[in-house]
Amino acid sequence: MSRWLTAIVEREGDGYVALCPEADVASQGDTVAEARENLQEALTLFFETASADEIDKRLRGEVYVTHVEVAVG
Repeated sequence: MSRWLTAIVEREGDGYVALCPEADVASQGDTVAEARENLQEALTLFFETASADEIDKRLRGEVYVTHVEVAVG
């Protein structure tokens, strides 16, 4: 079984950080692709090793990524 989850990748210093907000799991890499692949691996390990109770506690049903406009200055 597989599941589609959100991956948010941000530049941090010389590398990239990838976050899955549904499971609150993060990873990093030197490139966007590497950070994404490392996040996939971290999520796979999370689902393989976490108890069903831990997964239920941490997993969020829906996450929306959008833009908002804010006045600055």
